[in-house]
Amino acid sequence: MTKSDFKKTLDRYRSAPGEFRVLEVPATRYLMIDGAGDPNSSPEYTAALEALYPLAYAVKFASARELGQDYVVPPLEGLWWADDMTAFTSARDKSRWHWTLMLMVPDWIPVAFVEAARERVAAKKAPPARLGRVRSETLTEGLCVQTLHVGAFDDEGPLLARMHDEFIPGAGLRMTGRHHEIYLSDPRRTAPERLRTLLRQPVRAVSDTA
Repeated sequence: MTKSDFKKTLDRYRSAPGEFRVLEVPATRYLMIDGAGDPNSSPEYTAALEALYPLAYAVKFASARELGQDYVVPPLEGLWWADDMTAFTSARDKSRWHWTLMLMVPDWIPVAFVEAARERVAAKKAPPARLGRVRSETLTEGLCVQTLHVGAFDDEGPLLARMHDEFIPGAGLRMTGRHHEIYLSDPRRTAPERLRTLLRQPVRAVSDTA
């Protein structure tokens, strides 16, 4: 049985540091869970991860066992926003952040597999407290601007400011959706200065009023 690794095969997981890339991102299904607050200190953030990953692995194992298609669980992704986006880009006031954590679900996985996997995880001796809050949902972003940030998460601000204030308007585009991050590195095993994070922003042409 071959094992798919989407981080290596899907174009949407590719960008170069220092370059802003415009790409079309197809509709993608995810396991999602919402929350708010500082990801470094919020118990809500930790609880969200503790619910998301067991379900994702249960779906993966079911795919290999029942469908004969195995895969590497894709990288963690997150949608981030604040009522005032300067709290995210320049002020970095993490207490005001809202987020949706996500793990991609391959196209071949039937919707019923997710609920069956949830039941298996819930039946364990100590199931995640927030398992019921994880949902399966399709995210449609379409046209996006994307770049690769190498370094600590807290150093993203200047690159985001260039993306939002210079490249996007300069390309005749405007922002439409939520800031999207894809974590290509594991922060538990990678030094902050070596972290690789894709920064993605859905956009639309300024002339497009639809």
